Amino acid sequence: MSPIILLSFLVIYFGVLLAVSYFTSKGSADNSTFFVANRNSKWYMVAFGMIGTALSGVTFISVPGAVGASNFSYFQFVLGNAVGFVIIAYVLLPLYYRMNLTSIYTYLEERFGFLTYKTGAAIFLVSRTIGSAFRLYLVAIVLQHFIFDAWNVPFAVTVAICLVLIWLYTNKGGLKTIIITDTLQTTFLVTAVILSIYFMARGLDFSIIDTFEAVKESSYSKIFFWEDFVGSKANFWKQFLGGMFVTIAMTGLDQDLMQKNLSMGTIKEAQKNMITFTSVFVVINIFFLAVGALLYIYAEKNGIDIASLATRDYLYPEIALNHLSIVPAIIFMMGLTAATFATTDSALTALTTSFCVDFLNFNKKENPNDPALVRQRNYVHFGFSVLMLLVILVFKLINDDSVVNAIFTAASYTYGPLLGLFVFGMFTKRAVNDKLVPYIAILAPLILFLLNTYIIPVYTNYVIGLDLIIHNAIITFILLLITSPGKASEKALSH
Repeated sequence: MSPIILLSFLVIYFGVLLAVSYFTSKGSADNSTFFVANRNSKWYMVAFGMIGTALSGVTFISVPGAVGASNFSYFQFVLGNAVGFVIIAYVLLPLYYRMNLTSIYTYLEERFGFLTYKTGAAIFLVSRTIGSAFRLYLVAIVLQHFIFDAWNVPFAVTVAICLVLIWLYTNKGGLKTIIITDTLQTTFLVTAVILSIYFMARGLDFSIIDTFEAVKESSYSKIFFWEDFVGSKANFWKQFLGGMFVTIAMTGLDQDLMQKNLSMGTIKEAQKNMITFTSVFVVINIFFLAVGALLYIYAEKNGIDIASLATRDYLYPEIALNHLSIVPAIIFMMGLTAATFATTDSALTALTTSFCVDFLNFNKKENPNDPALVRQRNYVHFGFSVLMLLVILVFKLINDDSVVNAIFTAASYTYGPLLGLFVFGMFTKRAVNDKLVPYIAILAPLILFLLNTYIIPVYTNYVIGLDLIIHNAIITFILLLITSPGKASEKALSH
């Protein structure tokens, strides 16, 4: 597959996004537009567009690649996600709308105090910056390998170009632009997955029915794993409960995806958005898993040496770009690009919003749309773009997949304290020791890390998998309870 053809596609793709940005931000580029899209977003557009944000480029290539080792066990996690989304719709969203929030972490200030609020916001900023940089880093490696290496373009330049383009089309319109571009990018992503199945099936001489039967009868299609709750990460309850609580923490308590929900006029519209999004999310993940099964079937039939690949994440791009025709190659690149940039542009906007509201106090200004504040927001937006570039270059400098993955895992640890804080606030009537909360947010993950490294594997057979966030939140909750000075005030409980 010629790199020049793939590059031409990327140029056209970003040209379309820049055009969308121009028209959506025309005549209105203030902070209200950037942060909450003037609270008049259409729920059905947000619901569809959120698919692109929820499914990163890593998901696009990793979920199909992992089918060879873990079958369809990932779908157990997806079912837990679905339940988590419903809980968000009917437990968290009513709270956010009742308080008319721009940043969801403002709740922590009203309920607990200043330092707890800043701790929650800081957890998001650190976790989302590292997590988004990690996802863009992994996909940038694919772009570098299949496109930019042909012209000896340095990796730093590849990433910088990506981030500059994202900054350009999100800088003025912010969330208002992203809701439109996410809808477009989700369309590309869904189309890419469906057409990938079609072209691989055609390459295998399968009809639609043959394809369905091949996936169903393959050794990869096992979904439910009930055995070995203690020693297996694939056990249903670990995957399901992990998926549920990961969703509540990393979606419901994450400014990124919640910012889109808060851009709608009413709670009813936001709830319709979440339920519709959940339905589409479950279906599209079934297609991802089907792609994975077909990749392995195709590789086996065509003698592709999977063992020679540096990682199974390369299986999808290897087949799409080197073994199929030009059309499926472009379709793959379209889906990968859409998944990656729908996640990154959304993250940069959410990071900017959180920093401006939670640390620069834009929501407490007399005129949040003052031109001086708009310029300040632009500087913050640019600053987070530069920060993400630096984090990605650090990952590249480390050049050790195990270390980079460990950094990403460490970032995921931090959502546990956030979950513990919100659960403590919503389901107890106690206050917290505000001065101790920043230390608890550090101590809880550290305790869990030590337990998971030196105690649990040595003295038990229990293996912590995706249920890690549950244990983390429980430890946080216990520490908050132990240090609680007593019942909270009626004013704090009124929220």
